Amino acid sequence: MLEFLNKNIVLDGDELQSLTQMFRQKHFQKGETIHHAEHIHDSIYFLESGIARGYYIDEKGKDTTWYIYFNDENSHLTNLVVFDYDSYLCQTPSKLHFEAITDCSFHIMKKEEKDYLCTHHLKWSEFMRRSSDLAYSLVHQKFFSQLVMNAESRFAQFLETTPYLLDKVPQYHIASYLGITPQHLSRLKKMNKCE
Repeated sequence: MLEFLNKNIVLDGDELQSLTQMFRQKHFQKGETIHHAEHIHDSIYFLESGIARGYYIDEKGKDTTWYIYFNDENSHLTNLVVFDYDSYLCQTPSKLHFEAITDCSFHIMKKEEKDYLCTHHLKWSEFMRRSSDLAYSLVHQKFFSQLVMNAESRFAQFLETTPYLLDKVPQYHIASYLGITPQHLSRLKKMNKCE
């Protein structure tokens, strides 16, 4: 977690100490719920290890994967923070459920602790601003790709950015994340020689 933060802000000893005192560690087993929809997301969950997903259930009871989060040697800035940003910002009930796809380990910070850091440490405030910008950009990109890209293009983009998830995440989660059926995903994998 500190390595991740130091890529974006340089913390001195006091700032580092303040920060580490505010995070608590929590583990979730494979299949365990991390957060239920309808609950307010009042904490930031930094994924230390494992794979998780955010998903929603529509009026007909269909489960659709919103995002896949993972932390391993292939991870990057965009997939390490697991929470419903809208619920967190507005302090309103979340529309998303979150679950552990594999065993997961998190560092968790409460919103009031984050607010305290932003008030007392300008570097942290700048980091949160950058994170907010990135969160908006990710939602925009995901929504835009669903509107303008066909299934083949979305799959090609997935292969370009996260091909290693094909072997780590159940195929029906990947299919719902891409907005296609598992059968269509299987056809696309064969066409791209992924099987």
